[in-house]
Amino acid sequence: MLNKSISIAIVDDHPIVLEGLQKLLTGREHISLAGAFTSGGDFLSFIQGNHVDVVLLDITLPDVNGIDLCKEIKQLSPVTNVLALSNHSERSIMMQILQNGGSGYLLKNIAADELMACIEDAAGGRVAFSSGAQEIMARPSIAELKGIPQLTKREKEILHMIASGKTSNMIAEELYLSPLTIETHRKNLMQKFEVKNVAALIKTATEHRII
Repeated sequence: MLNKSISIAIVDDHPIVLEGLQKLLTGREHISLAGAFTSGGDFLSFIQGNHVDVVLLDITLPDVNGIDLCKEIKQLSPVTNVLALSNHSERSIMMQILQNGGSGYLLKNIAADELMACIEDAAGGRVAFSSGAQEIMARPSIAELKGIPQLTKREKEILHMIASGKTSNMIAEELYLSPLTIETHRKNLMQKFEVKNVAALIKTATEHRII
């Protein structure tokens, strides 16, 4: 247990989550609530003039992606420890949080005592994962083990167009290519990502942050 008080902020766009976390943290020894915010922009404004030891940060916010927000928080306040608190259980997202300076990742099914232990770890400069997140981090996906597929400039262009919902004919017309050529690129993309349909292709490419 740390002797000094830990200043905590919560950023989550669900009022019931904010209320629950505030009730859980209020009155806890060595914990002081700096504030609760429903948008990333509000918290960024707040942190420019206030000290926060640990921020519990949701990944899905109405105005900004939590992964990008993590990076912005660390740039504005390097001493603030960012703990992602999310329902997203993709290992790639957890890795991106760490790459952007985050201090750990907690799944929202975390127990109260475990949450407190993770907050203390983060405040003490240690990386903290909830037990559920630890299990996911320990099991890299096949795609991650193989690395990100290498795409040509044209393949990236077509992938973005597929993701935006354009058909092969529409893409062919826009790029002055034949529909058959676009279909070939589409098949090559699915082969490179080792997926069987366009939905899986878009999902995998999104996880790798290619689109």
